[in-house]
Amino acid sequence: MRARLPMAVVLLTLVACQGAPAGAKGDPGEVVTWAASADRMGAGVADRSYRLVVHTSVGGTAPRIRLTNAFGDRPITFDSVYAGIQKQGPELRPGSNRRLTFDGERTVTVPVGRTVWSDPLTRRLPAATNLVVSLHSPDAGGPASGHWMAMQTSYAGQGDHTAEESGAAWTVPTGSWFHLDAVSVRTPAGTAAVAALGDSVTDGWQSTTDRNRRWPDYLARRLRRADTAVKGVANAGISGNKVLTDLPAPSTLNRLDRDVLSLPGVRTVFLFQGVNDIKARTGVTAGDLFEGYREIVDRAHAAGKCVVGATIGPFKGWHEWDPAAEAVRQEVNEFVRSSGEFDAVTDFDRILRSPHDPERIRPVFDGGDQLHPNDQGMRAMADAVDPTALDCDTTG
Repeated sequence: MRARLPMAVVLLTLVACQGAPAGAKGDPGEVVTWAASADRMGAGVADRSYRLVVHTSVGGTAPRIRLTNAFGDRPITFDSVYAGIQKQGPELRPGSNRRLTFDGERTVTVPVGRTVWSDPLTRRLPAATNLVVSLHSPDAGGPASGHWMAMQTSYAGQGDHTAEESGAAWTVPTGSWFHLDAVSVRTPAGTAAVAALGDSVTDGWQSTTDRNRRWPDYLARRLRRADTAVKGVANAGISGNKVLTDLPAPSTLNRLDRDVLSLPGVRTVFLFQGVNDIKARTGVTAGDLFEGYREIVDRAHAAGKCVVGATIGPFKGWHEWDPAAEAVRQEVNEFVRSSGEFDAVTDFDRILRSPHDPERIRPVFDGGDQLHPNDQGMRAMADAVDPTALDCDTTG
């Protein structure tokens, strides 16, 4: 049974203070407002700074950030970390850039395979704001952790320029996020978030860069207006990700805890994955995916989350499509629709498929490769999600 919760309305602008310990779990009012699941990047570079632009979903007070060294082979130290508000490009709004601390210290070392939360700032951070996190590491090396396909322009520079609000030193644009994987805010009691667990479609490939037109972004806009307590949206998509196997990124089963269940305030897991498991003659059967889905549902339920399942969209015309993969897709979609394993279902296949050839994506939604939706398709996907289905309750 799904229970409706009271609507929470939040307003929110970035000040600095010290608060909860850097590694502490979030309090009951803390909700994730942005996330990007970490993967293994190239080698880290010592004495490099990054100015990372991220877009908030829910607004709130006391923003915190999470730094990640999930894929590092050595500890990494950050000796200067700031958060401000974007004016344009790498330039910040005057007066907005504030230093972040970790357990009251300006420097933090993140152990191998771990993440670390900052202390909260005493600021208000509005919804739909471009927050800019600037960080510098004097000793980065070995594999860096981050998110390579950001669909958002950030910036890099050599040396420590994190305190500067000018964009002059940030001369190298980058389409990736480095070392940062989550931002949270404190919200009114009862406010919650949904984590969109997916692959390149959820990650936003073929949507317009720098315009926040991934389907989870459109969903966040809807939720701000909807009569639901779920206001935060965490994008847990990784391009190429599979439910069952680890290449090219850790499988959904192996990253579920870090990328979803550990995020503060997540009430609902939105599971939209499987196409990478079945295309390219992998040999994965529908039964294999059923078992993977069941494990995700069981683990989410054990953590007190509910799970919305989504059908796999059409991809005929993509170079790895074949009739065998299509047969598995149809069987998996029937399972999602009718098995009763999920707390709710969103039928993305029905929304995206062509009425003339249901094995193909509708041409008006096609981003150009027969698999990934364009901006219009991304919006249609978000519009297909029932906001009240996200307000579910597994206690009954």
